Amino acid sequence: MKRRRRSLADWDTALCAELDTAWRQAQIRAGQHLACKPSCTECCIGTFPITALDAWRLRAGLRELAARDPARAAAVRARAQAEWSALQPTFPGDGATGVLADEDTARDAFFEATQTQPCAALDPTTGLCDLYAHRPVSCRTIGPPTVCGDAALPPCRLCFTTATPVEIERARVEPDPGDLEARALATMGEPRSEQETVVAWVLIHDE
Repeated sequence: MKRRRRSLADWDTALCAELDTAWRQAQIRAGQHLACKPSCTECCIGTFPITALDAWRLRAGLRELAARDPARAAAVRARAQAEWSALQPTFPGDGATGVLADEDTARDAFFEATQTQPCAALDPTTGLCDLYAHRPVSCRTIGPPTVCGDAALPPCRLCFTTATPVEIERARVEPDPGDLEARALATMGEPRSEQETVVAWVLIHDE
């Protein structure tokens, strides 16, 4: 019997499950040192690059929200349009396609200048993400100390404030040990798999 080729949706489902497992492990290891909770918006403020896979997932989430709650979806799009209007003049890339340029200096300056910009998916009234189940990988991994390849990344500044270095290291997790994100991106083909963008642009452009 011929084995079915895994689709992008299959890979993304597996990736999100792996990230959720890593998060649960981090919660157990961190205990009281992990400050993350509903309505904490620390990781919802400031623009950041997202992958083509993140963009695909966000669009799927917005379509799902529109079918379930059109008013909330319309509010997300309105916030995204307002955010993009603010970002577009200094966006370091192609404003027509939303693709970020590879030039690190311009990108770094852009993200530094927009670090106080709330994410369009954040409901300012509830302090909750309207697209939480479809949020980017960066949003799924911030909080606990993580390891990504050879890099040991620090925890969120609000977490582990009273922890010892030993406690921090004890709580460290590797969110994607199977490199499922790279496998999922590979199914999208080049150059798309290499391109990055920002949340606001994605939420007002449904491919």
